[in-house]
Amino acid sequence: MTPHVLIIGAGVAGLVAARRLRADGLRVTLVEASARVGGRAHTVRLGDHSFDRGASWLHDADRNKLADLARAKGEVLIDSDAARSRRVLIDGRIADRHELMARARAWQRLEDLAGAVHEDAAFAGTITALRSDPWTASLEAWEICQIAAADPERISVRDWQDNQLDGRNLSPARGIGTLVQEHLATPVELATPVMALDWRGPILAETARGTIRADAVIVTVSTAALNKIRFTPSLPVSAEHLPMGLLTKVALRARGSDRLGLAVEESVSARIAPGEAMMSLLAWPGGVDHVVAFIGGPHAWALHREGAAATVDFVRAQLRAWFGSATELSEADLADWAAVPWHGGAYAYAEAGHADIRARLAEPLAGGRLVIAGEATCTNGLAGTVGGAWLEGERAASIVRAALQPHA
Repeated sequence: MTPHVLIIGAGVAGLVAARRLRADGLRVTLVEASARVGGRAHTVRLGDHSFDRGASWLHDADRNKLADLARAKGEVLIDSDAARSRRVLIDGRIADRHELMARARAWQRLEDLAGAVHEDAAFAGTITALRSDPWTASLEAWEICQIAAADPERISVRDWQDNQLDGRNLSPARGIGTLVQEHLATPVELATPVMALDWRGPILAETARGTIRADAVIVTVSTAALNKIRFTPSLPVSAEHLPMGLLTKVALRARGSDRLGLAVEESVSARIAPGEAMMSLLAWPGGVDHVVAFIGGPHAWALHREGAAATVDFVRAQLRAWFGSATELSEADLADWAAVPWHGGAYAYAEAGHADIRARLAEPLAGGRLVIAGEATCTNGLAGTVGGAWLEGERAASIVRAALQPHA
């Protein structure tokens, strides 16, 4: 039987949309290119514990629907913000109180200067006056490369302003991917990538398993995957200026009693020089025997091009530089989302001059019968997060349900 709605992509946005529309009595076909659901929410086992290869925190938890779901299902939520301590290194030593105060002042100047910019410029260009401050390169790398997974020379400063996260960050003890897999699951056709989509009349989607005809379609894939689908007619708004950023994660498992002097939930970063690669570290998250390294932005892309071994070697070299040894850390797991063709990166950011691209790409087409939704189209400050993806799934479902009201 012809479905009322075809949903492309079984990440959080696609799963939420499918569940909502099915609950309203609509026939839904949900297809996913990979062999699992969850998208960039993916939990694996590393030793005896869970490791989130993608989304790690439920950001802005007080308005995050996934946090509500976790509580309703009795999942243990860890408030890592409350437990976390922070260590900042300068040339291998721990920064003292005065240096940390200087860092805090530099951070405030950076936020004030970038926040005062009204034109849609690139972030890097808006803080030129701060380049002589020894903390500027580190703070730019943290805010843009690590948090936004973006390139400071390309990201829109307005997009950065619009998506600075507030509120608590909670982590499900069993992982966000597990939360999604177990509590958002709904029937899906896996290993079914969509190559072409004709939306001139009835929706016709060309997939690896044949053509699917539907009355409406919701597309929830990453912007990298969106650019690979052949639309007829072409979309009026291209995702070209909403590229995928990259935040690569490397988890190492402790195999001995030596924990490199790191505390549970301790984060480590170092002051860097301009152009130097930044790596940050989270030790023993939730008390488990993992050390997780994060590398973002242009340096993550450079290591991706060199290969997985080069990325792990870089992490181990940084650990040796910081602590003199990395021998107690073994069994690495590398999460490089750029290496997965149906994702092509971690999450999207808007380029300078295109701060409105998220909203434009989200505009319904064909009278509401074609909607693009996901973390990339979220415009309420949760872009790049699973919480934002959930809200986008709800939005898309509401639009399509209204467009197909006679069927419903």
